[in-house]
Amino acid sequence: MRLRLVPAETNIDFFRFSKITMGFSIVAMVASIALWLVVGLNFGIDFRGGTSIRTEAVQPIDVGAYRQAVAPLGLGDVSIIEVFDPNFGPDQNVTMIRIQAQEGQESVTDDILKSVEAALHDVDPSLTFTSVESVGPKVSGELIRTAIIAVSAALVAILFYIWLRFEWQFSVGAVAALFHDVILTIGIFSLLQIRFDLATIAALLTIVGYSINDTVVIFDRLRENLRKYKTTVLKDVMNRSVNETLSRTLMTSGTTLLALIALLVLGGDVIRGFVFAITWGVIVGTYSSVYVAENVVLMLGVKRDWDKPDNSGGGAGTQFGNVDA
Repeated sequence: MRLRLVPAETNIDFFRFSKITMGFSIVAMVASIALWLVVGLNFGIDFRGGTSIRTEAVQPIDVGAYRQAVAPLGLGDVSIIEVFDPNFGPDQNVTMIRIQAQEGQESVTDDILKSVEAALHDVDPSLTFTSVESVGPKVSGELIRTAIIAVSAALVAILFYIWLRFEWQFSVGAVAALFHDVILTIGIFSLLQIRFDLATIAALLTIVGYSINDTVVIFDRLRENLRKYKTTVLKDVMNRSVNETLSRTLMTSGTTLLALIALLVLGGDVIRGFVFAITWGVIVGTYSSVYVAENVVLMLGVKRDWDKPDNSGGGAGTQFGNVDA
């Protein structure tokens, strides 16, 4: 007996409310951009420049007392965050302390680190520094530029690939879905103020790859069906294509999410931002493959015979439609 997440034959009208779902996606993207501009991102030490210190103590953490202890040192922007993890024991209390890059210095000096450690020891003698990472302002600026170039290059390459493999309408739909996924991921990071660092950029590129894979699977089935159903309107052919690939989509996304949720719960705080980004990306990527990529193709329309006017009542078909089924 085989496990089925969905029936063998489904006939769900995914595009019944295509205008509503597309409008929702646009509103979500606008809200994400607004959050990005107004609230901003909680950049990690990779992008801000400075020093990140991970501490561990036996006694419960008093963030206010920590701030008061380091305030007299005059280090400028100092961020102190308590780290929560279900895997930590009762005597394992962890914080992340971020100190901005000091003027004229690439990183916080050893003398300053000793001063910070001494000040925090006055609050909690059991406190220890378990790791110290430093990034200079010049390096952080280069990392930001490199990250933007990496994501942009991936989107351009995918645009070109889909254009060659399918048609320009499919290419526009695929890239619109990828922009949707990336922007919504940035928006949720801004809303929840999750640390945004180089690991998050790696997660964004992973999301782009995962999302385009799901989109291409649906596009392939759509192209096959456009050859078979030459007089059927585009909306009906698209619904059939999504229904026929629904089981594959849910199985792939579901099994991926099982592994990601396990990592999210048990993987610890070091990789939590990375795993959260991919988990969110799998969810929005699955959504966008249907309700953004396909919606864009539906709105743009594709014709069956490129040598004749489109009189099919919905623009069904592509230039491959004249191939005998």
